[in-house]
Amino acid sequence: MPDGMTYAGVYGMNLGKVVGMVVSSRKEPSIEGLRLMLVRYVDENGKETGSQVVAADAVGAGPGEVVLVASGSSARQTEATDKRPCDAVIMAIVDSWDIDGKVRYRKGDED
Repeated sequence: MPDGMTYAGVYGMNLGKVVGMVVSSRKEPSIEGLRLMLVRYVDENGKETGSQVVAADAVGAGPGEVVLVASGSSARQTEATDKRPCDAVIMAIVDSWDIDGKVRYRKGDED
């Protein structure tokens, strides 16, 4: 795998849609209390790309919400994930985005 790549794409921040929750009855004690969400990445038009990630939820995101996911070492820099073994974290719930002045997504306008 090329340097800086994950299974889902380039390390950094990505847009995604929360599609489910991951429940585990046994886990590493250092991740106790973290909500783990299944997030499908979306492109600049809000269409699912086919890649997904399990991310620790630092902001209380819910199913169907579009979120901003940080991955790599940045995922361990939130209050919820500090010094925890996380490689992806939901760090924001997205209200809108635009490209070249054209709104591509606005929360509540989903089909």
